Amino acid sequence: MDFTVDEDQAAIADMAGRLFSEQCDDVRLSAFDRSGQPYDADLWRKVVETGLHALLVDADAGGSGLGMTALALVLQAQGRALAPVPLWRHQLATATLAKFGEGGANKALVEGAVAGDFLATLSIDGTMQASGLSLRARAVEGGWRLDGTVQAVPLAAQSRWAVLAADTGGAVQLFVIDLADPAVCFVEGSFTHGERVADVVCADCLVSAQAALPATAHRWLEQRACAAVAALQLGLSEEQLRRTAEYIGERRQFDRAIATFQAAQMQMADGYIHRETLRSALMQLCYRLDAGLDAAPQALATKFLACEAGHRVGHMAQHLHGGIGVDTTYPIHRYQLWSRALGLAMGGPNSVLSRLGDWLAGNDALGWKYDLDEQPVA
Repeated sequence: MDFTVDEDQAAIADMAGRLFSEQCDDVRLSAFDRSGQPYDADLWRKVVETGLHALLVDADAGGSGLGMTALALVLQAQGRALAPVPLWRHQLATATLAKFGEGGANKALVEGAVAGDFLATLSIDGTMQASGLSLRARAVEGGWRLDGTVQAVPLAAQSRWAVLAADTGGAVQLFVIDLADPAVCFVEGSFTHGERVADVVCADCLVSAQAALPATAHRWLEQRACAAVAALQLGLSEEQLRRTAEYIGERRQFDRAIATFQAAQMQMADGYIHRETLRSALMQLCYRLDAGLDAAPQALATKFLACEAGHRVGHMAQHLHGGIGVDTTYPIHRYQLWSRALGLAMGGPNSVLSRLGDWLAGNDALGWKYDLDEQPVA
């Protein structure tokens, strides 16, 4: 496997790495934690100015159209820095609407999101959770009626519109919801790592026929969302390992650096293996997505590996830091909280494995071998 990126991708990754590292050092993140802000608005403006918020959006819709590999590299940089900006959800919601949405109203929403005039968000978590979808959609004359709740939608109260998954009577369909609609209300709260979320409650919410995206939109979005979450986790795990290696190289016990103990070395080696396993799966997934190949099992497998890396690398990092690892005045705890949140995004590991098992049970030709003749997705 060749994981080499091209010059454009390398330049974008370098730009994102410099931006996030300069704006998100430990002192600034600590100040942000105390500020009570839902996201870093100043950093978000810089993200918009550099065009990093629209890499996946097609060029004819105002974006860069550079593909999932470029976005994954940027998200790895965000994960390393823990940059508190709504990069992947805003971008994937916009890219999904640009690709599948029809009508002037949808076009205006895409244009505003690409210009950075307002935020967009999304939630398809219910499709991977045992409880299922609690937002119901029923066809009515001229459109659809939505009733129910979508739990813990990130930055819902701060966003202009959202792409939400709803149950249409046994099938999953994506809908574009105007969050300023009087029929929509919020129950606000915060996630484990401090991200502002809100339950979105729809009561007799009427939307036009154009607000319902085609059935293929859900599969397209879900696979890219799995890649986005995994890319964030990969960057986060990289930084956890780097910081832990630095700490145990300096921390001494029994007149020796902790890094010289075999038990510590073995734990770090296990963490490295989990990180590189995730990297291999993620790069394969991004390649398939950019090549237009279906990646349903690869997306689920990559999401599961992201959950595993987040749990195991995070636990190892906390353990090797000892008591200071749970001290909230010391920065390593932020990585554990972010890691937990990413593990829960779009369903935890058991939910993802259940979905992958269902796929395996229904497919005799797995499509994992490169000598199979695979056709791009229409």
